[in-house]
Amino acid sequence: MQAIEVHERNEVSSIIEPPILSDSIDAPSRYLIPFDPIDHPHHFCDVLVIGGGLAGLRVALGIPERYRVLVVTKDEIRESNSVYAQGGIAGVIDPEDHFEEHIADTLAAGKGLCDPAVVADVVREAPSRIAELIAWGTHFDQVDGHVALTREGGHSHPRILHAMGDATGREIMRAVVARAQSRSNIRIWQNSFTIDLLTHEGACRGALVWDRRRGACLIWARATVLATGGAGQLYRESTNPPIATGDGHAIAFRAGVELRDMEFMQFHPTVLYIAGSSRHLLTEALRGEGAYLRDRDGFRFMPERHPFAELAPRDEVSRAITDQMAKTRHPCVYLDLSHLDAAGVRERFPGIDRLCRGFDLDITRDPIPVRPGAHYMIGGVTIDSHARTTLPGLWAAGESTSSGLHGANRLASNSLLEGLVHGARAAEDIAQRLSRDHERRFDVPPVRHAVRSQAGETLDLADVRDSLRALMGRSVGISRDSAGLAEAARLVDYWSGYVHGQVFDTPSGWTLQNMLTVARLMIEAATLRRESRGVHWRSDHPRADAAFQRHITMIKPQGCS
Repeated sequence: MQAIEVHERNEVSSIIEPPILSDSIDAPSRYLIPFDPIDHPHHFCDVLVIGGGLAGLRVALGIPERYRVLVVTKDEIRESNSVYAQGGIAGVIDPEDHFEEHIADTLAAGKGLCDPAVVADVVREAPSRIAELIAWGTHFDQVDGHVALTREGGHSHPRILHAMGDATGREIMRAVVARAQSRSNIRIWQNSFTIDLLTHEGACRGALVWDRRRGACLIWARATVLATGGAGQLYRESTNPPIATGDGHAIAFRAGVELRDMEFMQFHPTVLYIAGSSRHLLTEALRGEGAYLRDRDGFRFMPERHPFAELAPRDEVSRAITDQMAKTRHPCVYLDLSHLDAAGVRERFPGIDRLCRGFDLDITRDPIPVRPGAHYMIGGVTIDSHARTTLPGLWAAGESTSSGLHGANRLASNSLLEGLVHGARAAEDIAQRLSRDHERRFDVPPVRHAVRSQAGETLDLADVRDSLRALMGRSVGISRDSAGLAEAARLVDYWSGYVHGQVFDTPSGWTLQNMLTVARLMIEAATLRRESRGVHWRSDHPRADAAFQRHITMIKPQGCS
């Protein structure tokens, strides 16, 4: 195994220093399984989209109908981080709001690492993309015949559109999935795990995919798009569904694609905390509508921590909560909505009301126990303004990317917007490429991969996975330090030593290999960033340092075995 390399990117804003270089991570094997094209079925398409969330389907819908599109999803098409988005989508809709204010709020939340040009482009494109969703059948909530808007943390103006009260993602995805399924040129493979990207002569040619019905297949495409979502499942406390294991980040890294800012995992401040139960997101819109945060003694602590109190940016609210938990020696804090109109609260948040009633909690009266949980992966595959990655033939959009929009901390409800904008940009760029190269035929290169030896001892995959998730929360969570990161690196390297050496034949094994790869990248980036900025908090370097106003980029050398 060889070390990673880092290359500078010219697209980064001039206010940001050149990237920090890293060359100390051992790279896993190029392909997770041995294969020979002769032994597997082949499928062909013009555009392969890996991921069925909002970003991926927006790409598919933007491809002209004369081209064949295949969307591959790890689970059911309706299972993605996009579906679970509660709060809403941000956009300047109110005539009293202004693009400049949304831009300024995004830049302030990003703590010096946003690309101002990217932020401006995305914010200014928001109204047209939201109008597109409405035209496709999305029903946003209304008040007096107008789209209802709320405010969330870090926003200076109410500009968050929501649907079904607190089920915005579900409603958007209902409309978008229905539209995709109605298109004759779009095929959707569900329950299909993408093992690796296929590369040949320095370009992406498609992907090696395991399908529940078809087995391992080689899918050849003239253009491939990564839209695989986040990595919240690397942590025990997370708002993400089980599919969010960083697979896209890992397969991109193995293919030699540049990744950026992998130290930045955003923690959502308010995750329902009931010991022994699954964790559930409680949208920031609760605080946008006036909910307070109180500690075990009933003390409302946020006003003394930030001028925006409960509506401070997520990184600051999450740190304040963990500090208060430590101060009071209590495993959580509490959301208080008892001072708000009870009928209005139930109408505005029907899903959360239903959820909490299942635990005998009345959100209009009872303190709701919450604590932070891993929520959104800010770092990912580096893309430019056209959603191109550093690997020719590969585009990316959504949470699997580092686009320059979020910087060191994502502003609330900018994520769905990013997926829409960059999904549309990717589709436009791909369509132009396909139209120029319409005579080009599919190139099926010979691919050989040496078989690795199968280890004799059977691994308890669940035990390694649980240990990894606990380690990440303990050492690479909201607070980090040199000693904890070093211990995390040692343990992940140890586990990787025998997990990466095996050849698995089911998604559970490949998923664990991907999780270990992404965890190691995150640990390395967090170790290199010896400062505190945005969602990355180093207790041994508690202040921001101008010397670190730069990106950390990582890439695996070409030709690694």
